[in-house]
Amino acid sequence: MTGRTRLLDTSVAQAMSTLSAAAKRGLGDPALAELVVIRASQLNHCAFCLDMHLRIAREHGVPERQLDLLGAWEEAEGVFDERERAALALTEAVTVLTDRFVPDEVYETAAKHFDDTELAHLIGLVVAINNWNRVMVSRRIPPGGQTA
Repeated sequence: MTGRTRLLDTSVAQAMSTLSAAAKRGLGDPALAELVVIRASQLNHCAFCLDMHLRIAREHGVPERQLDLLGAWEEAEGVFDERERAALALTEAVTVLTDRFVPDEVYETAAKHFDDTELAHLIGLVVAINNWNRVMVSRRIPPGGQTA
């Protein structure tokens, strides 16, 4: 793992942190924001981000049952409300981009639960955590690892 000691240039890391913070603030729901970043981090296999955001989610009062069942949210009826389910579906669509785009149905469902500003912040948050996941996974930063 030589050559992976420097995570990011300070200005790049600062810009990414600013984007993440702005998207979370604009979404206006810290618990939902953590569910979103945890789900994207699960899909991207980012142990560092999972470790950090699971802790933050607990601090924001996200129920343990939601954290336990997040990987199977589609099958976990009654655990996630419709707004959370719409956000998680959009998170998966943006993260995976299986069909080279976000399906209209997924986007339209999210648009029913989020106003234009919230939707923009939700997408920004998914983009931001995907950036962080890719940095941490490419550098193989372990849970609780040093990021400087």
